[in-house]
Amino acid sequence: MGRVAAGVRGIKLRGNDVVISMDVLDGEDFDKKKRYHLLVVTVNGYGKRTDVIEYKVQGRGGSGIKTANVTTKTGPVVDARLVNAKDERDLFVISSAGQVIRLPLVSVSVLGRATQGVRVMRFKKAGDSIASVTVV
Repeated sequence: MGRVAAGVRGIKLRGNDVVISMDVLDGEDFDKKKRYHLLVVTVNGYGKRTDVIEYKVQGRGGSGIKTANVTTKTGPVVDARLVNAKDERDLFVISSAGQVIRLPLVSVSVLGRATQGVRVMRFKKAGDSIASVTVV
């Protein structure tokens, strides 16, 4: 396409939906021999890993698939990324008040797609929230 072209629709967003993250998974990687998990962390400190086999492949212009049960308890999703199921790296979680924790990635529970997740971080200050997440 040319520089001034409008392009094509990647995803249909409804209401107050937003795109948090994006990653690519090859067809070979989707094979059951190579297991990947989608790591999701919410603003109020909840997280989970979900097997990518639970997600159907969508074409261009799809409306997405529910990946977390967002409630007032969990808050909205802050970060989502693909990780290898047998990844031995650590998860760093940083709060907006500067609290930092480090935990093994495998310690985050593997749960279904439309679940809330488990507590990944407990805040020391009331009203604190997750600011950033990374895998090291």
